[in-house]
Amino acid sequence: MSHSPSPQRPHVTWHAGTASREERERLLGQRGCVVWLTGFSGSGKSTVAVALEASLLAQRRLCYRLDGDNLRHGLNADLDFSPEARAENVRRVREVAALLADAGLIVLASLISPYAADREAARARIGQERFLEVYCEAPLEVCEARDPKGLYAKARRGEITGFTGVNAPYEPPTNPDLVLATHGQSVEACSASILALLQARGMTYT
Repeated sequence: MSHSPSPQRPHVTWHAGTASREERERLLGQRGCVVWLTGFSGSGKSTVAVALEASLLAQRRLCYRLDGDNLRHGLNADLDFSPEARAENVRRVREVAALLADAGLIVLASLISPYAADREAARARIGQERFLEVYCEAPLEVCEARDPKGLYAKARRGEITGFTGVNAPYEPPTNPDLVLATHGQSVEACSASILALLQARGMTYT
């Protein structure tokens, strides 16, 4: 983790400890990392994350799921859906994810995170080797047809503003670590693909 001084808080000092991330990882038998699932609402991000969490726990891997909607009930309850608030939403999630990954956990972050710059900032904060961007590539028309929460219908009626895909943009990843065609693949297949990626990147080594 980077501990460079903050220009906004020049008098705040970082207090280093004696336990290293490597020691924690050896204890757990895994490398801390962040699987960042992005895509439209209804693309299956949360569903895949839940299945992946279950699979990892079955393999005795310590993981934690950060769901975008769940976090808006607490940590991000004060944020709306303006571009500025969305950027702050992602900033907060990336900081929590970075802390958990530093503790040695496999973090599953599922949130729309519509702006490429915000996702790249998360990659930079967490580290290129420990940040796995997974694009849940379900077409907008498929997600809107699913509409599991009825949000697209509300957005089309003008009851919701700033809704991604209807009256707010989504910038697809240009070079994700993994693309999941969640409209054509089963949840189990999607989860298995991420597990294979984690193994290939050396995140699980015992």
